[in-house]
Amino acid sequence: MEAAKTEPTAVCHVVALPYPGRGHINPMMNLCKQVVSKAPDILITFIITEEWLSFIGSDPKPSNISYATIPNVIPSELIRGKDFPGFVEAVGSKMGAPVEDVLDRLEPPVTAIVIDPFLVWAVGLGNRRNIPVASLWTMSPSVFSVFHHFELLHQNGQFLLDFSERGDELVEYIPGVSATRIADLPISTQGDNLKTLHRALECVSLVSKGQYLLFTTFHELEAQAIDALKANFPFPVYPIGPAIPYLELKNNPSITNANNGVNYFQWLDCQPPSSVLYITMGSFLSVSNAQMDEIVGGVRDSGVRCLWVSRGEIGRFNDVFDDMSLVVPWCDQLKVLCHSSIGGFWTHCGLNSTLEAIFAGVPMLTFPIVWDQILNCKQIVEDWKIGWRAKKGVGAGNFVTRGEISELVRRFMDQKSEQGNEMRKRAKELQEISRQAIAKGGSSETNLDAFIRNISKGQSH
Repeated sequence: MEAAKTEPTAVCHVVALPYPGRGHINPMMNLCKQVVSKAPDILITFIITEEWLSFIGSDPKPSNISYATIPNVIPSELIRGKDFPGFVEAVGSKMGAPVEDVLDRLEPPVTAIVIDPFLVWAVGLGNRRNIPVASLWTMSPSVFSVFHHFELLHQNGQFLLDFSERGDELVEYIPGVSATRIADLPISTQGDNLKTLHRALECVSLVSKGQYLLFTTFHELEAQAIDALKANFPFPVYPIGPAIPYLELKNNPSITNANNGVNYFQWLDCQPPSSVLYITMGSFLSVSNAQMDEIVGGVRDSGVRCLWVSRGEIGRFNDVFDDMSLVVPWCDQLKVLCHSSIGGFWTHCGLNSTLEAIFAGVPMLTFPIVWDQILNCKQIVEDWKIGWRAKKGVGAGNFVTRGEISELVRRFMDQKSEQGNEMRKRAKELQEISRQAIAKGGSSETNLDAFIRNISKGQSH
C-alpha cells in the first residue's frame, strides 16, 4: 500500500524536452530514469507530442516521471523520412509555442530544463523564464567537437562540397578528435544534407547559451574530445552515460518477449555461446532494396546463425532463412545483446546502439548510412578496434555484394580467428570500463551526482 504523499516545501521539478525521434527520446528517458533512481524526490515532466505518447505511454517508468503532451504539430513519425528537411523545419518552427503553453500550466514551478539541442528554440525558452538549461547531446562528443570547431575546416580549406576527389585526406586539427578522413566526418552536403548540416551547426552554437552540457556517453570512451570541450565552456560538461536502459536489466533481468508468435529469448537460449549475429537496420534510415537483398543473401550463404530485426519487411525473409535464423519485427535490444549466445552485432552505428554493444561487450560489423553514424563507425573500427567495416564507404558507389558479405560474416563470427579474438578481447575490456563508469565512484556516477546536486539547489541563473 502506498504511503500518503506529503507536499514538500520546495520540490525540484525538471522538465525533459526531447527531440521527437527514437534515437533522441530513448536516451533522454534513460537519463530521467537514472536521475530519479538516485534522487527519488525529484519530479520530472517529460514533454512529447500526442503521437509519441501513443508510442511510449504504456512503457514502464517510475511514478515521479510523468508525461505532458503537445498537439501533433509536426509530420508523423511514420512518414518523416519522406521529407526530412521539412520535418526538421517543422520541429524548429511549430513546437515552441505549444511547449510554452504546457510550461505555463505546470505545477510545481519548473526548476531546471533538460533539452535536446536540436530543439533550436528551447535554450531561449529557458533563458526567458530564468530557468537553468542543460543540453543533452545524443550524438558523440567527437561529432559535437567537429561541429563546434567547424570554422577550422574552412580555415584549412577542407570543407568540401564534393568529397569524391579528396575524401581520403586526413583532418588532424579538431581538438580531441583523432586523425580522420574527410569522408568520415559528418559534414556531407549531398542532397538534403546541407540544410541538416546548417541546422546542426546552429544547435551546437546555441549550447553555449545554456548552463550545462550533458553527454550520453562515458568519459573514458572519448576522454580527449570531452576534455577539449570542457576547456571551451565556462559551465559544467558532464558525460553521464551510457544513457541506455541498463536499469531495466537490474529490475527485471528474466523478462521474456514473444514476437511474431515466437519467443526470441527461448530461441536464443537454444543457440551455442557467441554463435548468433544480431542484425538490425536502425529505427529510421535504411538501405536500398537491392542492397538489402544482397545483405539477406550474403548472411544466408554464410551459414551463420542470426537474429534479425526487420520492421515491416518480414515477408522478404520467409523463403530465405531456416531454423538457423529468426526474424522478428522488434526486440528488447540491450537484453538481446547481453545474451550469452550473441557473438556479433551488425549495426548502422547510431550512438545508442554503439553504447549498448560496448556495455554488452559485443563486437560490431559496421554498416553506417549517414551523418554521425559514419564517424562512429570510424571510431569503432580504427580507434577502439572493436569492429570491422561491412561497408567501405558511404554512397551508391559503395554497394556490397552477397559474396563479400558472406565471406566477411563467416570470418567475423569465427571463434578460432586470431584477428577476431583480439577484437573480442578489446570489446570485453571496453565493456568493463563502461560498467565501471556507472558503478559506485565511477566517472558517470560522480558526474550524475554532481548534476543532481546542482539542479536540486533550485537556483535560477
